[in-house]
Amino acid sequence: MCGGGYSPEIRRKYFISGPQWAAAYRGQALFWAPTREPITFEDVIREFGKIGIGYWSTHDSDVIPTDVLGTDRQAEIVAKIKRTLEEHGVKCSMVTTETFYHAVFAAGPAPEAPEVREYAAFRVRNTVDIGHELGARYAVYWPGSLGYFTQGSIDEIQTLGWYADALNAACERDIEVAKQKGRDTLKHCLEAKPFEPQAEILLPTSDAMLAFISSGRLKHPEMVGLNPEYLHELMWGGAPRAALARALLAGKLWHLDINDGYRLKHDVDIAIGLVNPLDWLNVLMLLRSNGFNGPFNLDFKPLRTTSNHGVFAVSFPNAVDRFITLWEIAAEALEDSVIREATAALKAGSGVSAGTDADAIAEANKELLTLHELIAHRLVQLLLGMHRGRTYF
Repeated sequence: MCGGGYSPEIRRKYFISGPQWAAAYRGQALFWAPTREPITFEDVIREFGKIGIGYWSTHDSDVIPTDVLGTDRQAEIVAKIKRTLEEHGVKCSMVTTETFYHAVFAAGPAPEAPEVREYAAFRVRNTVDIGHELGARYAVYWPGSLGYFTQGSIDEIQTLGWYADALNAACERDIEVAKQKGRDTLKHCLEAKPFEPQAEILLPTSDAMLAFISSGRLKHPEMVGLNPEYLHELMWGGAPRAALARALLAGKLWHLDINDGYRLKHDVDIAIGLVNPLDWLNVLMLLRSNGFNGPFNLDFKPLRTTSNHGVFAVSFPNAVDRFITLWEIAAEALEDSVIREATAALKAGSGVSAGTDADAIAEANKELLTLHELIAHRLVQLLLGMHRGRTYF
């Protein structure tokens, strides 16, 4: 597009998935009317195949009308999706359940009404069926409407217990279907978001999700991990890299939504690297050094100023190419001699034995601590190509 792009063959080497909802986003929002015409899953999968995005993901109701979920018509649509994926050399990597848009979820996916909770359990079990039929390996759950508008209107502990019941239903169904089909069970991944659409969210961060998984309410906690989203962790003012480190430490980082945006703002879902490329370089260094290499799900919204043609000619290929470039720069940074020597020197310490004399220890180490700034500068050099002698006169 502007130089520095990769071929479809190179792009397919990375575990990058493109969501149906991102490509089919029409530019609408709370204050915005749509700016693009609707497109189908056939359109999206075909264009992903051309670009070299090897994996596709979807909500159940992105591709199957809500009123035909669980019916024979669903089976017909799923069969058509399978044929389309095969035709264009794309695989389904992840399925997710919409439990936030339809009016039935006005009080959330775990409300007081038992019939609504029963319907929510049907939806997640049904999504498990869809996932196995399409060959997916992951199921993601975003409980965006799990919360309240007015404090005191719900019993938070009861609501979280009911939400656990829905996840238990999904896992139980997964075990059953996986055994029938001779497949591994899915990896069930929770996705946190600090605010929107409810006024208060019960599971607002990845750390809250980790606590929920270990609460004792899940029958199969070993089947449940995390799908953090970069921007969701940034929105509340946290550091995405630190949140991912905590997930890695817990062994629960299984899936990652990649995008970009701003702290303490709403969920703008800008494409990766357009706002915080240096932060993303640091994130990818962490992931590479800890053996995480996907899935990376392109959960962004093409700008509403972009045309339908531009979504696939500009937005998606360039997002993939920025990710690949940042991923490979991260590899370069991890092997960079300046960074490695500085890091080794910090870890070695001063070598001065001062016992319990705090002042002496501080004095001996104070020059070493300047290396923190040197490391940061070196990362900027690598990102901008300054290490190769780029200067301006």
